[in-house]
Amino acid sequence: MTKTEKKLLLIDGSSIAFRAFFALYTQIDRFIAPSGLHNNAIYAFHTMLRNVLEAEQPTHILVAFDAGKTTFRTEMYADYKGGRAKTPDEFREQMPFIKEMLESQGIKHYELANYEADDIIGTLATRAENAGFDAITVVSGDRDLTQLTTEKTTVEITIKGVAELETYTPDYLLEKLGLTTAQFIDLKALMGDKSDNIPGVTKIGEKTGIKLLLEHGSLQGIYDNIDGMKASKMKENLINDREQAFLSKTLATIDLDAPIELTLDETIYNGADYDKLKKFYQEMGFNKFLEELDGATEKPVEVINFTIVNDAISDDMVCDDQFFYLEILDEDYHRDDIIGFAWGDAENGIYVSNNLALLATFPFPKNTYDFKKNKVLLARQNIDYPLVSFDSMLAKYLYSTIENNKIATIASLFGEQLAEDDTVYGKGAKRAVPADAVLFEHLARKINVLAKTKPLLVEKLRENDQEKLLSDMELPLANVLAKMEIAGIKVSGGVLSEIGLENEKVISELTAEIYELAGETFNINSPKQLGVILFEKMGLPVIKKTKTGYSTAVDVLEQLAPQAPIVDKILRFRQISKIQSTYVTGLLGDIMGDGKIHTRYVQDLTQTGRLSSVNPNLQNIPVRLPEGRKIRKAFLPENANSVLLSSDYSQIELRVLAHISGDQHLIDAFNHGADIHTATAMRVFGIEKAEDVTANDRRNAKAVNFGVVYGISDFGLSNNLGISRKAAKNYIDTYFERYPDIKNYMENIVRSAKDTGFVETLYHRRRNLPDINARNFSVRSFAERTAINSPIQGSAADILKVAMINLDKNLSERKLKTKMLLQVHDEIVLDVPDDELETVKKLVKTTMEDAIALKVPLLVDENSGKTWYEAK
Repeated sequence: MTKTEKKLLLIDGSSIAFRAFFALYTQIDRFIAPSGLHNNAIYAFHTMLRNVLEAEQPTHILVAFDAGKTTFRTEMYADYKGGRAKTPDEFREQMPFIKEMLESQGIKHYELANYEADDIIGTLATRAENAGFDAITVVSGDRDLTQLTTEKTTVEITIKGVAELETYTPDYLLEKLGLTTAQFIDLKALMGDKSDNIPGVTKIGEKTGIKLLLEHGSLQGIYDNIDGMKASKMKENLINDREQAFLSKTLATIDLDAPIELTLDETIYNGADYDKLKKFYQEMGFNKFLEELDGATEKPVEVINFTIVNDAISDDMVCDDQFFYLEILDEDYHRDDIIGFAWGDAENGIYVSNNLALLATFPFPKNTYDFKKNKVLLARQNIDYPLVSFDSMLAKYLYSTIENNKIATIASLFGEQLAEDDTVYGKGAKRAVPADAVLFEHLARKINVLAKTKPLLVEKLRENDQEKLLSDMELPLANVLAKMEIAGIKVSGGVLSEIGLENEKVISELTAEIYELAGETFNINSPKQLGVILFEKMGLPVIKKTKTGYSTAVDVLEQLAPQAPIVDKILRFRQISKIQSTYVTGLLGDIMGDGKIHTRYVQDLTQTGRLSSVNPNLQNIPVRLPEGRKIRKAFLPENANSVLLSSDYSQIELRVLAHISGDQHLIDAFNHGADIHTATAMRVFGIEKAEDVTANDRRNAKAVNFGVVYGISDFGLSNNLGISRKAAKNYIDTYFERYPDIKNYMENIVRSAKDTGFVETLYHRRRNLPDINARNFSVRSFAERTAINSPIQGSAADILKVAMINLDKNLSERKLKTKMLLQVHDEIVLDVPDDELETVKKLVKTTMEDAIALKVPLLVDENSGKTWYEAK
């Protein structure tokens, strides 16, 4: 940003404060100032403000607040914003202090009698544009303000508490809803707004409103053409509610010329008043912010003393309690080389080196960061790295899955100082190994942070009863995964190339057929050209638009497929093309010099505890498509005297649900070996005999079973099964009548989550749910569904991890040559010598089925073959 650039930041203080309050509502008892004041809204508002200031770098700022409940809108419609719940006392008491916090930050705030914060923001945004400001950014929790977006005004709407923002521009609004900013106001006029008690037109929702506006252009256009509409209940409602619709438009329209006496010059931002801010932090008990403020104003960068080791390592340099760390420039430790390493702690000294020869006889300390990465890197040096007792990366992941688990994040979490790697090494094409002095100091600082924060992480795990989750599950699993990654899996480039030729033939045939149906040649991969063919030349109905034209997304094409044969062929063309680029060409490039693919398992990513596979992702091969399944033909055992064995848990999530819920009907079905989907079909659809359950009945029951696990709504189930919402609701209601303890589990787990702010797996893996008490229905509903599913999905993932750890131990103890190679969803793939197959099949099945004692048996399906395709 140049010195002459003017950038105005406008914040909807009332809306953001309310969102901030509920973002941390579940933890409200933790956010209490020394005076006894609740300060969760103040804390969250402050955090949002810092993030926005850093991102926007404004020259001018104003935070606008509502002046009261009475405005010019209530004068024209007395019920405007009527029916809102009483403002919680815990929130209301914080509002004066939010304004005090803004004043200490040097930020102007303003309110205007008879007007809302929206009108203040709209007026100032308009004045700023007219005054030649370069950019205006509006931040709110209310999507109504998106009507303000212009070429110069961007509107940021909070979508997750106040931590994440969705950016609205005119193009994005057009892409998201297919509407202009003016049409967005008309949409509000048609559909109304329950939160503001704007009436709208009876029984017109967002979907119908958008359709009407796309056909007629505006609210006025709808009424200009209403006589030509065919008779319907919608037309009748439009006619009856005409006056109400235009009143709603007036209520929903932000006033861009409110009588604001404040000038733009009064919003100039010159930064915080540090003395006031420090006093405010002290009064609020915001120790973390206080430390950061002290660091920014007074605290010098900590001096780190370290020793560079080029030759021999003496005994007094290393002890078990120290940390050991290996550095690479990027992330792929199967290909990237070690650029340096460090070990030590502040008490016994910190040491750094880039002499890899020293690692050959290194007496490794028992603490590290990212054990799995280190083990693989050292294996490439023919060094065996023994399992450690503590891994900071995994400890941080278990404690909090919200942020990333980089060392710099751990440092900031506990008030320590550490530069980001991108700052030290650069980004993209400029990323490079720096001078030794820079590299060594950075490594020394990492060791310092790791050593200082270990006791803090240990304490957090102890508070959450997660110490054993680290020591007994995640650390041993890291060792197992490292061995799997080192082993890799053999992949035939020749087979992939043959599959590629077959795909090219299919793609060529589909291309010719699409051209014939279109009546001309065009670029099928171009959404713009495809849109012209489908919607202009062929006249198919336009379902959705983007900022560049017609949407040709998969969901759009799937809706159009029954209407035109060309659409089915385009969908298939895309599927085969995706398989060709990602899983033929892509995998060919991933085969390393040893003829194998060495995927990396990301252990610290998902909030449920499931593993992810990257470089390449072997978990996303589209096996439901025949062409996708064929890819597995290229995955082979180590040699001609081995096979691949696939062992897969059967319906593990439903079995976990039976155990957690204690539903006797579900437990009995599993304990008697019944087909669970057939059993559900009988109970839910009222079928007396198993032999009378049709394939379609079983398929519908399966959708209900898994839908319930994921907290599906009647709307979602009706879409999945192609039935009415009424029928879907009846299925769900009947399911809960027949399996009452499942319903009890769901109600209880949601209630518990609302009280505590989190849910846990059987092994105490925690999933924090900051939105579980959100006022927004959609946000809260998603959090409730997450609360229901996470203990089930997370426990299933944990059980698989236990099975992998036990299986690795059993294979080692029996000195078998069999190796675990892959973990995909609920499946483990092993390379088994022919002469060990029968022994290993029994061992794997027993180990996996005995991983945990549930109220129902765990069952494992096994298959073996000369390729992964045959084994599955």
